[in-house]
Amino acid sequence: MTSNMTSDMNSSIPKPGSKVLVAMSGGVDSSAAAAILIEQGYEVVGCFMRLGSPGETIDEMVEYDTAGVSCDPSKVKIGHQGCCSVGDAADAREVAAKLGIPLYVCNFKKDFGKIIDYFVDEYAKGRTPNPCVRCNDWLKFGKLHEYAHQIGAEFIASGHYARIDRSGDEPRLLRGLDSDKDQSYVLYGAPKDRLAEMLLPIGEYATKAEVRAIAEKYDLPVFDKPDSQEICFVPDNDYAGLVERRRPELRIKGKIVDIHGEQLGEHEGQHKFTIGQRRGIGVAVGKPIYVVDKDAKSNIVTVGSNEDLMASSCIAHEANWLIDEAQLRDWYPVLAQHRYNADPVPAKIRLIDRVDEDTPSGRPGCFECVFDELQRAVTPGQAIAIYDLQSPEIVIGGGWIEAVGEEDRAAAHPD
Repeated sequence: MTSNMTSDMNSSIPKPGSKVLVAMSGGVDSSAAAAILIEQGYEVVGCFMRLGSPGETIDEMVEYDTAGVSCDPSKVKIGHQGCCSVGDAADAREVAAKLGIPLYVCNFKKDFGKIIDYFVDEYAKGRTPNPCVRCNDWLKFGKLHEYAHQIGAEFIASGHYARIDRSGDEPRLLRGLDSDKDQSYVLYGAPKDRLAEMLLPIGEYATKAEVRAIAEKYDLPVFDKPDSQEICFVPDNDYAGLVERRRPELRIKGKIVDIHGEQLGEHEGQHKFTIGQRRGIGVAVGKPIYVVDKDAKSNIVTVGSNEDLMASSCIAHEANWLIDEAQLRDWYPVLAQHRYNADPVPAKIRLIDRVDEDTPSGRPGCFECVFDELQRAVTPGQAIAIYDLQSPEIVIGGGWIEAVGEEDRAAAHPD
């Protein structure tokens, strides 16, 4: 069964009647995506991913455990439980029943545990992680595709606000038409050979209101459901609390210093801070100050002015390219987006002659990015997505920010 579907996938052109597995989170976007594909004539089956998040399964509630993963239920905001909560599972089932499609439930709890471990480890190392991008890399482009092959699905669809362009010789990943909701940033890690298998129907709509109207048209119970805001495994939004439950040894006092090394105060763990943070630092100097650096080894947090947050360049590793990377060996003009909520800005990139063999994604490539203008709060641990300069809607790849600034750039070129 699997071998027969491969040739159809490689043709890249979806055909009516093709079997599509839709990743259904219980939200309005994935629900509308399923409805759109049914309307377009596909054989649609839904899939809800059981990830082991607090309260995620209907038949097994996860108790609050101060030594484990679960969040404090007293801090969870009703109606804002992130994706894959117990309510989302019920919503996905109700939507599937309304649309008349089967709903498979995939238990990815063990695999998702690796994402939580990554999240905690990154904070322990002084970086700021992005688990949603990792989830796409490891689960949606990995395990979920494997499952689709097992059930004979020719394509996988999701409710992401991005597009697949099939007008050329090879499919290309594009930004969604709704610039306010565009999610191409979190999809840059899609393997190039998987683009042919992906369907992203929501990205073809210019506004969220249009998507909700589709869900309402099909009388789906989630048409007015609020968007999820929190990370699914931290629905109480207490990142530091999760890290400390997993790594209690990180809760130790350390110094807060200015950029000249003068001590201004103390903190209770560098994992409680992120680059660019202004509120909750715990010291006052009579003017706005921001976290500009963290050193996990010394447990020192450095604060400074907004100007001290500006960076001219960064080094990224675990590179994933959706174009021929040979053209990136010399400086190549691009648009670079270094945070989810940042705008892509003019920059230039080039490959670094260095290979990182042991990376979470298994991708060994590295590259250097130099911004045309200084950028604020370029943060190690965050993803950086790269877009075509001449056609800004085209995603050409990206990576994970490893180091920032001139000194770090030199360190990334070992002798």
